[in-house]
Amino acid sequence: MKKIKMIKNRNLFSFLSGGAVASLGGLIGLGGAEFRLPILVGFFAFGTITAVIINKVVSLCVVLFSLIFRTNTIGFDLILPEIDVIINILIGSLFGAYLGANYALKIKQELLNKIILVLLVLLAFSMLFGHSYLEASKPLFENSVILFISGVVAEVLIGVIAAVLGGEFIIPTLILLFGIEPKLAGSISLCISFPTMIMAFTRYSRSEQFKDILKEKTFILYMIFGSIIGAFIGSLLLEYVNSQYIALILGFILLVSAWKVFKAEQQK
Repeated sequence: MKKIKMIKNRNLFSFLSGGAVASLGGLIGLGGAEFRLPILVGFFAFGTITAVIINKVVSLCVVLFSLIFRTNTIGFDLILPEIDVIINILIGSLFGAYLGANYALKIKQELLNKIILVLLVLLAFSMLFGHSYLEASKPLFENSVILFISGVVAEVLIGVIAAVLGGEFIIPTLILLFGIEPKLAGSISLCISFPTMIMAFTRYSRSEQFKDILKEKTFILYMIFGSIIGAFIGSLLLEYVNSQYIALILGFILLVSAWKVFKAEQQK
């Protein structure tokens, strides 16, 4: 009976944590992978690479539904005029995502933990000190060729990061490099994140580690269902909540998560 109760509680916590992450992440145009990974590793005690793959499965669903739900506020009529920017960034991010996933599968878990720790801290500081100053103005480069090349190079690096965590750095790139308005950048980020995550997931699905997550189908389904509801809630709040304040809160959460989850790794 105790074991059955633990399984039920685990699924309930999976549902609740998925919903909370998706609703908060959805406010700033993210799938929430950056915040979900510490929960999967620290609270649910998954191995790092298994947590990364589960995270990617859930993020795929969250990104898709967040994009659909956000159309009530940011419609496709606003997104489609930026299709050239989306294609520009995808060229780099798809290649980077495959490289990142391939590398994550080959390195030792201890090294992967350290890489994730550094990325979490960088993401935390980008949220604490970056979003408050990000304002749309104009493209960084007037020359379209230089702008295109810069977009590809930037997104190769961001795609590598997205394969392990999520696409948090896509939004600052859209705003600072291409001069796109922040809320619109959030929706465009979801358009870019979805195929980027599919590329990373395709690589993960061919790995031996992928067999481990097939044993967690029920857990994953609960988290996906909670995440879809959370994404819907986030889309409803998008019009009323200042995403910069949410970013500050999430920045602190990331710092605490990084410290608690990877504390032992830092001390080695």
